[in-house]
Amino acid sequence: MTPTTSIRILGIDPGLRSTGFGVIDKTGGALGYVASGCVKTDDKAGLPQRIATILDGIAEIVAAYQPQQAAVEIVFVNVNPQSTLLLGQARGAAIAALVTARLPVAEYTALQVKQAVVGHGKAAKEQVQAMVARLLKLPGEPSADAADALACAIAHAHGGQGLGALATLGRRVRGGRIV
Repeated sequence: MTPTTSIRILGIDPGLRSTGFGVIDKTGGALGYVASGCVKTDDKAGLPQRIATILDGIAEIVAAYQPQQAAVEIVFVNVNPQSTLLLGQARGAAIAALVTARLPVAEYTALQVKQAVVGHGKAAKEQVQAMVARLLKLPGEPSADAADALACAIAHAHGGQGLGALATLGRRVRGGRIV
């Protein structure tokens, strides 16, 4: 009988005001809660300072919890182009902190995350919160941002390899190209 190894996964739900994070351990088929919360930025601060807060906050989380893998939600906002741009910059700051720590980063759409956690991609935030609490045996429901981050980590733990796996299924990457 071989010993079961544990993998620590950090999930990130990017946001300019509040970037959710969730850390879980996957041991065999079991998932265990480690930590969750939010990196909050000052609404009155300029964009560069807010980006620095996200970058530093994620770096501190990585240092504190030592994850081996990371999963980040891909956020699509179509209504306001300015909001989409700002959200993309927050997401970029979070990813920069993860790759600076040399973590492998997988990316998931909200649809993929909800499908993996709730069973359908059109689930409401409250359904995601309830399922995350149930799957991780939490005493209560986490905040919406933390629940989304934990859900992203759970989706990764359930065998997902991120959006890149869809495009590269059955192929290999050689010299930065899919062959």
